[in-house]
Amino acid sequence: MHNALLGSSTPRPPDGIRTPVLAIVPWGLILEDFLVPNQLTLGDFCDEFTGSWMFGYIEALHAAGIRTMIVCVSSDVDVVTRRVHRPTGADICLLPVPRFYRLLRRCMRFPYGRTAATTFRGSRPMQLPLLPLLFAAKELAPFVSMPVRTLAAELQRDGCRVILCQEYEFPRFDVCVTLGRLRGLAVFATFQGGDYQRWRLERIVRPLTVRRAAGLIIPSAAEVERVRARYRPRAIARIPNPVDLDTWRPYDRAAARRALGIPESARVAAWHGRVELWKKGLDTLIDVWAHVSERHPDALLLMIGTGKDAADVRRQIGQLGLENVMWIDRYFHDREEMARALASADLYVFTSRHEGFPLAPVEAMACGLPLVASDVSGIRDVLADGEASGGVIVPSASPERMAQMIARLFEDDALRRSLGEAARRRAEAFGTRPIGARLRRFVFASETASAVCPPSEGD
Repeated sequence: MHNALLGSSTPRPPDGIRTPVLAIVPWGLILEDFLVPNQLTLGDFCDEFTGSWMFGYIEALHAAGIRTMIVCVSSDVDVVTRRVHRPTGADICLLPVPRFYRLLRRCMRFPYGRTAATTFRGSRPMQLPLLPLLFAAKELAPFVSMPVRTLAAELQRDGCRVILCQEYEFPRFDVCVTLGRLRGLAVFATFQGGDYQRWRLERIVRPLTVRRAAGLIIPSAAEVERVRARYRPRAIARIPNPVDLDTWRPYDRAAARRALGIPESARVAAWHGRVELWKKGLDTLIDVWAHVSERHPDALLLMIGTGKDAADVRRQIGQLGLENVMWIDRYFHDREEMARALASADLYVFTSRHEGFPLAPVEAMACGLPLVASDVSGIRDVLADGEASGGVIVPSASPERMAQMIARLFEDDALRRSLGEAARRRAEAFGTRPIGARLRRFVFASETASAVCPPSEGD
């Protein structure tokens, strides 16, 4: 019943044109688990949304001559439905939720829960007699959330021989690898900093599926070491996430400040991303800004984005009495709008506690902003040459040291400009064209990728 509203499939290329096709399988159980928290409709996602690692990959792959198909399981469709992602031209293939998983889902309170009690509805006393059954259902659920036969048919329909999963630390990857072994498909996976294993069954199957995957794409040196030690995968390519340098670029700072009502003379530090208090280190960011404000009471912290912990962050700002914080507290679906807002800043602050490969600081660096960053996993891959890469790294959990460095950059115009220019040069290494070429070399190591992994370790 939804199909008529959603539109028909994208025409396939004319016969005789052999464009490689790659299917991207995002993290998550159903697409709505991503859409609802981000206040998106399916129409928004198809017609406007670009704020995701996935679309950077798509642009890079397109630049390398690879056609992409996004494959999602959706509760909004009853039959396989095709759409087009308007900003990138990528195909979107929406698969209906399998009937068995749909029934399980109706009983769930939180499908991503780490225990049966947190996953299913009802009080714990009511659950006790059913706990063994609930535990088994919880463990099985993510592995039956993908309609595998339907997926295989759609991949065959498009002549797709390669699957790229967003996360190898997620059950959908295990399902795709199994399908790949049965159907002769090459299955690759990336690491986007997702939470580690939520289901105990993963501990059993993950070492097997990682070793049977065609290869892993991992930007962070620390994550490469962890994966090698734990899983011994066949091949790893250290390839960073791509950044669209035409969108993330220096814009007119004066115009950006006028648009936001920021005085031209103000000293401005920026941060953008999902508002997650602990993971993104936003409690540290607020503490840092309290120290900066003591030295520069006229300075302004520009925060861009929202998320589940917005109320807690706002409460902390109020408790510290910080009136020099401008917070654009909403979801940004347009990357250019966010890049133009970042252009109003003098520097960028990054305080995350946990990241895979941090893309936000690279986006800011592409906008010409010098970076002051906490020493979190992945940041040394971004600032490989320290200040020569356009930023400085400060020991984690050291608000005073970070505040001192921000103040130093505020007070030294020449150093700030020099670091900003170096930051843009460094960001150019992450552009869609060079990254797309590296992805193509690794994923399509031969003219027809097979389920047998390339023998090299990639770039």
